Amino acid sequence: MGVENTSVDMKEICDLYNKRLFHVAYGITRDYYLAQDVVQETLIKAYLKIDTIQEKEKIGAWLSAIATRTAIDFIRKERKTNENLEAYTDLDNAQVRMNQNVEEEVEINLLNEKINDCINSLSTDQKKVFMLKIRHGLKEREIAELLELNQNTVKTKLYRVRKYLKEMLLEKDLA
Repeated sequence: MGVENTSVDMKEICDLYNKRLFHVAYGITRDYYLAQDVVQETLIKAYLKIDTIQEKEKIGAWLSAIATRTAIDFIRKERKTNENLEAYTDLDNAQVRMNQNVEEEVEINLLNEKINDCINSLSTDQKKVFMLKIRHGLKEREIAELLELNQNTVKTKLYRVRKYLKEMLLEKDLA
């Protein structure tokens, strides 16, 4: 089956999912321009494999998965490049660090540590659902499709994880 025969319109896909793909890519790369490159690469990959789509409802999850893997590949490539430039950037990084407010940085690091501790205390299943929702911006329906779960199960897991994390963070603040 060729691209011409499919009922999926690539322009429609670009219009519908471009913003979401950008958020997924930016969430991983933390770089506006790199995220744009990831989205473009994702759409090219999707175009080349568009004839493999069997269920049009799963396009969003499919594209998000491609964007996630592509962003990770971009990051790996960039790390290799950056290793060669480290000697030049060490001086710049030292100057930036001196200019930052040390107290704020310490507070942010402590909060991040608390959050990561709480997230790491979740079960593997809870962590998967939470990360797909928070870091990758997927909808409950897409998470359910991706993990082959009932959508209500995903909603319940997300509710319980949020409640647990809130309780844990409040508990750590009081301690």
